[in-house]
Amino acid sequence: MKNKRIEFHILQSFPVSCLNRDDVGSPKTAIVGGTRRARVSSQCWKHSVRLGLHNEGITLGHRTKQVAQFLTAACSAAGANEEQAVACGTAMANILADNTLFFIGNHEAETFAQLAKDNDFDPVTVSKKAMTKASKAVLNKNLDALDIALFGRMVAKCKELQVEAACSFSHAISTHWAPTEYDAFTAMDDNPVKEGAAHLDVLEFNSATYYRYVSLDVASLLNSLGSGDVVLAVKAFTYSLFDQVPRARQTTMAAACSWDYARVLVRTGQPLQLSFDEPVKSTGEGFLKPSIKALDQQLQRKEKLAGSRFGKIMDLAFGVDEDYSIDRLVEDLVATIEA
Repeated sequence: MKNKRIEFHILQSFPVSCLNRDDVGSPKTAIVGGTRRARVSSQCWKHSVRLGLHNEGITLGHRTKQVAQFLTAACSAAGANEEQAVACGTAMANILADNTLFFIGNHEAETFAQLAKDNDFDPVTVSKKAMTKASKAVLNKNLDALDIALFGRMVAKCKELQVEAACSFSHAISTHWAPTEYDAFTAMDDNPVKEGAAHLDVLEFNSATYYRYVSLDVASLLNSLGSGDVVLAVKAFTYSLFDQVPRARQTTMAAACSWDYARVLVRTGQPLQLSFDEPVKSTGEGFLKPSIKALDQQLQRKEKLAGSRFGKIMDLAFGVDEDYSIDRLVEDLVATIEA
């Protein structure tokens, strides 16, 4: 599995939607190739995919600023009295985190609590070295906190516990010019004191065919998980990547569209993203068809230019054959990884 990566080149079309909003509620955009495009940030889609792992039977880690409270509860569960639990939880949290969100798994918390118990819940004896050793022994065991292995963990105060992210997400960008539009709406009062609308407002939206690029480094997963769990991780990640859509305005716009087309590569070499620098144009057939054509052409060109550096092992096309489901694609990915 060394140096092997899975690359997802995905096209996904949405009608009226506002998948990702900025600070004033407008759909996010970007200028690409001199043309304004619709945009969904990488953080937004990563968040949805991470939470979707739970649907695949994965126990998620906890991303929290409340590390001391989390470890205090673990120490209490391990048998510490209230004073001991607070003292040890606070001491361990001070070793791990500053005032930032910290990623921690259930097994890690239980192991840290056991470490404190082995030292009679004396906070003075808890050390960074011991916590690092304990964490590395259990992190991601049985896919507990797989999301830490996938999305990485930055630990400024304890660099030994940093985890390199196995997956990389680009910002999803529309393959074409995508203007922002406006929906003026009213709301009626069921018990009005006078005739007319009780509320007037405007929502912004767009519609677009997005190009999404995601790279999954199998070697990094192997390093974090061990070979036995990599296959399960690839399956869970791919299914969540297929299922999950950002949640903004879903109750009012129901943007629930899955992949329309994808090229999924298993290969070695450097990551390789497409730019869609030249926006595709529609002559009445929509944007998806010309986007598929542009994706295939750009990918073919990149592969030829990369030559021996491209390192292609497998190239799967999703959305061409109706009998080729996401289940079959996952099966083919797993077979290639296992091989």
